[in-house]
Amino acid sequence: MSTEQQAETQNLTLVQAVRDGLKGEMQRDEDVLVMGEDVGKNGGVFRATEGLYEEFGDERVIDTPLAEAGILGTAVGMAAYGLRPVPELQFSGFMYPGFDQIVSHAARFRTRSRGRFTLPMVIRAPYGGGIRAPEHHSESKEAFYTHEAGLQVVIPSTPYDAKGLLAASIRNPDPVVFLEPKLIYRAFREEVPDDPYTVELGEAAVRREGSDVSVFTWGAMTRPSLEAAESMAEEGIDAEVIDLRTLKPMDTETIVESFKKTGRAVVVHEAPKTGGLAGEITATIQEEALYYQEAPVERVTGFDVPYPLYALEDYYMPEDARIEDAIREVADA
Repeated sequence: MSTEQQAETQNLTLVQAVRDGLKGEMQRDEDVLVMGEDVGKNGGVFRATEGLYEEFGDERVIDTPLAEAGILGTAVGMAAYGLRPVPELQFSGFMYPGFDQIVSHAARFRTRSRGRFTLPMVIRAPYGGGIRAPEHHSESKEAFYTHEAGLQVVIPSTPYDAKGLLAASIRNPDPVVFLEPKLIYRAFREEVPDDPYTVELGEAAVRREGSDVSVFTWGAMTRPSLEAAESMAEEGIDAEVIDLRTLKPMDTETIVESFKKTGRAVVVHEAPKTGGLAGEITATIQEEALYYQEAPVERVTGFDVPYPLYALEDYYMPEDARIEDAIREVADA
């Protein structure tokens, strides 16, 4: 559905856009339901489901026990039955007890049934750091899920995209891991159409056009990347910023085309460096655009340590100065 056709909008934060997206899909399709810890009367730990219980009742907004494996296993069964469950995990760091349900059952359903059946479910979880949370509340483990065949992985960076990508994920026939950057849940607002719409999965967004360096990023790191790009423009370095939005399938065509234009690249993510997706993006550039390369690719990431407690959090998260240094280094190389 074309978003340009929508006349009425609301000025929403990202978490409000998530709630609006859930509400719209539940109104549109009675098979859509949400489930998780405190998603009902309490409206979810971040209030992403606030008001849904009152509108749709306890058969479509289901409070569950504190049991992530049970939540995800039940969702697998519901989706196999023909429903479209949207289980919420309160924090992505709590998904590990349900990891077996994700990789051994949800991801394999289509191939296990030789393509006869699909499993339409969307696993929502706030992810990432920057909010001074305790242990297991700030992980950025998107690489776990992109590595698993059969899963699609989506991370929005704006309210508009959050609603549209979530709707596209719910309508998708196969399982989607939908990670929401909680650092920017309420960081800014954006006009979002009232009516349901979708943003196509697998398409990156060019947030800022440039000609000297390509910056590839997603989620909460999109904003500091844009701020760094604007700062570098004052030094005469024109950086292009690409928000991948969907990590699997990844829009490698946009990555390669941007790199062919600039010949230089910086990849920014808050996950640890080793095994992170910056390595995958760098390899893609090497395979598809080696002869356009003018400088080594720089990675600005978290560090290869457990996510630190809040006293050291600011040192862990990529921020403007680190991104600016990387852009400057590849531009000068």
